[in-house]
Amino acid sequence: MDDRRRRFEAQVLPHLDAAYRFARWLARSSEGADDVVQEAILRAYRGFDGLRGSDAKAWLLTIVRNCHSTALRQQQRRAQVPLPEEHDPLDGDALIATTPDPESASIRQDEERTLERLVALLPQDYREVLIMREVEDMDYRSIAAVVNVPLGTVMSRLARARAALRKHWMSQIEGTPRAMP
Repeated sequence: MDDRRRRFEAQVLPHLDAAYRFARWLARSSEGADDVVQEAILRAYRGFDGLRGSDAKAWLLTIVRNCHSTALRQQQRRAQVPLPEEHDPLDGDALIATTPDPESASIRQDEERTLERLVALLPQDYREVLIMREVEDMDYRSIAAVVNVPLGTVMSRLARARAALRKHWMSQIEGTPRAMP
């Protein structure tokens, strides 16, 4: 194995799971995320010599975001309507999960579905920064580098995303019947 490949595997591949999670939120499907991450890893390897600095995660997530944008533009040019997925990605975990308590697993799955549905209601700009901050635990500077906006814009988008998420959640709670105390 050559030195370039070894360095790539050591610096970039540890962030493959983060790239997939980010792509999953952007593409809103496992299949779309697979395609985006595959293209992003290929582009990252080809452009690895251009990596400057030590933040390989932000660099890789920038490539994932760009690959998603490119794929989205290509899909819109073709004017295709995606077919429904054969398997529901939200129920896939239920088939694999090995929890001792089925009730707890069901509650957790409902909460995950609710969170995913509420996050999906957010505009893309808000959703991106929220996922990078809260799920990927990235700092504001790295997020600003990935989305290519000023630091203050990241902070305001994050605040608005949290407020919108809270508003959606509260309206959902108010819309569901609650048990009497």
